[in-house]
Amino acid sequence: MALAIFDLDNTLIGGDSDHAWGEFLVEQGIVDGAAYKRANDKFYQDYLAGSLDIHEYLAFALQPLADHPPEQLNAWRIGFFEQKIAPLILPKAKALVEQHRDRGDILLIITATNQFVTEPIADAFGIDHLIATVPEQQNDRYTGRVAGVPSFKDGKITRLEQWLADHPYSLDGATFYSDSHNDIPLLERVDYPVAVDPDETLRTVSEQNHWPILSLRD
Repeated sequence: MALAIFDLDNTLIGGDSDHAWGEFLVEQGIVDGAAYKRANDKFYQDYLAGSLDIHEYLAFALQPLADHPPEQLNAWRIGFFEQKIAPLILPKAKALVEQHRDRGDILLIITATNQFVTEPIADAFGIDHLIATVPEQQNDRYTGRVAGVPSFKDGKITRLEQWLADHPYSLDGATFYSDSHNDIPLLERVDYPVAVDPDETLRTVSEQNHWPILSLRD
């Protein structure tokens, strides 16, 4: 029994759930369409380039959660999942998760995308353990701020170490699947790093280090 750790966006799903949530907000008229789309697209390009200022991005991405009551947000999230996320779920990714489940491995998703967006996606994969960026809440409302360390780049290692301290598991024999060069710090920490449909930088690093490269796309 070992940890099977999965990145989420562009790994288990064929797209980026954080960016897709922003698109959904624009399409539903929940935010100022043109301005929000420009910013959402720019932040996503920064992420792909490895130059994302995570705190600047989260100030942007979490503000809509603070602007609306949880009941309304939860209703929108149902529509978001049906319209934007369900079509992105990769059958080969689900099969990979099931292979690890059948082995008795402990399944864990670790993602920089916030918990509000990602909880239903983890549920769809039947994965109980989720490490995601946590939106702060006070008096049953989101504040627009982050609680704790964002699970991004080295922050994934910090959050994973915190999680391990509270659970009876270790990184011995652990596998981590990711598509992104932003996850190289954590890929270097596990016994079995696997690049999944990797970006150009991660593909180069994987080839240099003889890490397996896997495709979950049809």
